[in-house]
Amino acid sequence: MVSDVIDRNDRFRGILDRLATKSIDDYYNPYRLFEWPDRLPEDMWWMSPELTTTYGTEWAEKLTPQQLHTLSKHESINFYSLNVHGIRELLVEVVNRIHTAGFETPSEFFHHFIGEENEHMWFFAEFCLRYGGKIYRQPAGGESAGGEATGSAAKIQSVLVFARILIFEELVDHFNSAMAQDERLHETIRAINRIHHQDESRHIAFGRELVDLLHQDLKQTATEQELADISTYLRRYMKHSFDSLYHPQVYRDAGLERPHEVRRALLESPARAEAELRTFRKTAKYLERTGLIR
Repeated sequence: MVSDVIDRNDRFRGILDRLATKSIDDYYNPYRLFEWPDRLPEDMWWMSPELTTTYGTEWAEKLTPQQLHTLSKHESINFYSLNVHGIRELLVEVVNRIHTAGFETPSEFFHHFIGEENEHMWFFAEFCLRYGGKIYRQPAGGESAGGEATGSAAKIQSVLVFARILIFEELVDHFNSAMAQDERLHETIRAINRIHHQDESRHIAFGRELVDLLHQDLKQTATEQELADISTYLRRYMKHSFDSLYHPQVYRDAGLERPHEVRRALLESPARAEAELRTFRKTAKYLERTGLIR
């Protein structure tokens, strides 16, 4: 039973207690915390240039500074839009498990997690709507961990669900931690990245511990093929998550011609593979160490 693995682990229970206390101590009201200027300057970076999809490619050389600033604006709106979609999906999964068999012990922290993620979704959506006028649609191609399952299938589903949440959070936090400190960005942009990084640090610490325990429990009964399939699935999900940053509508809104061709060229660039490796460096090491990916 998942609950047995969790309840026997004193280290995990201690981490849960510390993280729950930290959530209470760090609590803030997002509806009062942020200052929202009527507009943000157009002639500036809206995302750290090193994080943009054109960085290290020929496009970074042939576009004018103003074009690059405009592109960074729409890429930032897409990034926060991805947060909105990703948070909505993870909230559904966590709500479906709170106070259910096997997840009794982490349910108290789930309450903090749900509350914080709901507030994150609000301020990311607020930024998109205020300064971009829309939330970009989620790109097609994402994979679901499946519907309701029982027995071994339920254990596999839970591993996939919480591993997906962890991968999503670590991708986002890579961007947050960089942009929170980037003085080239407007303070409003730095602030939302800073506060999100503060909360995500707790969520990632929790997620890594929980995913490891769920995986340990699953390995007691899973077949070698099932474990191999999980590895394949997670590698594919990591690639899809990173590719979602390359949105053709972003290039269209930035005024670039033939946006689908732009996207294809950027995805095929060596810089794209290097950027994905940098983004998921810590994540991949963790997943490989635990045996979740091979």
